Amino acid sequence: MQFALSEEQEMIRDVAAKLAADRLEPLAEKLDQGGGRDEFLKNLKEMAENGFMGLNVGAEYGGTEAGTISFSLAITELSRACASTAVTTSVTNMVAEVIQAVGSDEQKNEYLPKLCDGTYSAGGFCLTESGAGSDPAGMKTSAIKDGDDYILNGSKLYITSAEFAGIFVVWAVTDKDARKGKGISCFLVPAGTPGLIIGKAEKKMGQHGSATNEVHFENCRIPASAMMGKENDGFRIAVGELAGGRIGIGSLALGLGLEAMHRAKAYIMEREQFGTKLGNMQGLQWMIADVETELEAARLLLMQAAWLKDEGKPFAKAASMAKLHATEAAQKATYTALQLHGGTGYIKEYPLERYARDARITTIYEGTSEVQRLIIAREALADYR
Repeated sequence: MQFALSEEQEMIRDVAAKLAADRLEPLAEKLDQGGGRDEFLKNLKEMAENGFMGLNVGAEYGGTEAGTISFSLAITELSRACASTAVTTSVTNMVAEVIQAVGSDEQKNEYLPKLCDGTYSAGGFCLTESGAGSDPAGMKTSAIKDGDDYILNGSKLYITSAEFAGIFVVWAVTDKDARKGKGISCFLVPAGTPGLIIGKAEKKMGQHGSATNEVHFENCRIPASAMMGKENDGFRIAVGELAGGRIGIGSLALGLGLEAMHRAKAYIMEREQFGTKLGNMQGLQWMIADVETELEAARLLLMQAAWLKDEGKPFAKAASMAKLHATEAAQKATYTALQLHGGTGYIKEYPLERYARDARITTIYEGTSEVQRLIIAREALADYR
């Protein structure tokens, strides 16, 4: 098995790391304090211009065609500097991929170049509802046929980038009498469509730079041509795209954990107590060893899932395993790094507490850790049923 990265993958990783250091890290604290929105949007445009908003999109649509491994590497590097920028990039890539996978030629030609070149600052993925989070098949948002149009009514919750997304992928019930999960369709709704209303911004524990909003549809009329894929086949599309999104969120979590531990290792090799550097104390060395091992395992699980996806092989179980392990490892890594800093880690002047807050959501969005365990168990037991 070949573990080495290709030259292209190394180049994409290195460019992402440089952009993160030069553009994202200097702004991260300002974003966390609620400012810097204009600079944030400018950075998103620069990300697009460097090919990071269409990493797995075909060149004919302005994409990079770099593949899922490169996507994972890039998100990891970006999140080491700014989790808010990383999650925006991850979700926008997910929106672009679903359009590429099931959109018509007209839809792909219309919307993919605008996502890839930064004409649209971001894409919105409208799936979750107040009563349909871990159970998206239970959604209530409806799309009722009216002549050559559909009329959308309902609300979506916790939509990343809703305030500045240029295009939304929206799931809605098109056959209320169908068996659960079988009567859902997928639509493309551009920002500014009458009846599409961006609701209040959520006040969150972390990732403050990433806008998270309610999105309401009030008699929102869209043409039948806005449907992606086949009618009533939307839930299958959502499940497939969520698996890919889990690679992105796992990669984001890995980056947070790596950066937190990078700073912790530097700190304990400088700080002295009891006449010696903290890094010389065996108890702290063991803390480092445990976290380093878990983060390396997370990296390998993510690379495996990304490779399977790039090879066109089944990857849902691998993606859930990678997302579960990486996000849980990030919780331990960020809190361990904070602990190794002692009281310094608790002070806002240092970024440790921000890493811990930013990492916390990764075990929840794109499917909670509990949902990942259900998926893994279902796949593991399938052959024995």
